[in-house]
Amino acid sequence: MRIAVASDEANDVTRFVLSYLRKRGHKVAAMGALRKKGVEWVDSSRELAEAVAGTSADEGVLFCWTGTGSSIAANKVTGVRAALCVDAEEARGARRWNHANVLVMSLRLTSQALAKEIIDAWLSERYGRSEFDRRNVRKLGQLERKYSG
Repeated sequence: MRIAVASDEANDVTRFVLSYLRKRGHKVAAMGALRKKGVEWVDSSRELAEAVAGTSADEGVLFCWTGTGSSIAANKVTGVRAALCVDAEEARGARRWNHANVLVMSLRLTSQALAKEIIDAWLSERYGRSEFDRRNVRKLGQLERKYSG
């Protein structure tokens, strides 16, 4: 799988995630401040979201200090369903019920061990186990189309 990873800050957790995803056999593209210093969170979020919404990445993993700003920014891009996840259960739910395609984590709260748990849950969960799940994601798409200019 092609996974874009972006942050507004490079640190031990972001470096661990890049390495861990590569060890799992994924093609990983570093973006934002993971590739170039001085990239702000809105810009790193936009870059990753455009990659996921386009054709250069299948999924994304995104970081900022709280995770909130990056979630908001990424979700402005049509086709992106970014979910801020603080544990493995939230990651599983975001994938299963919301078909989230961008995983967002807080740099403030996420250790390397927790990031590994969250990523493992994220990558192991499948979307759309029920018609209920698929119907609600279709409704999200309808909302997106209605309110995007």
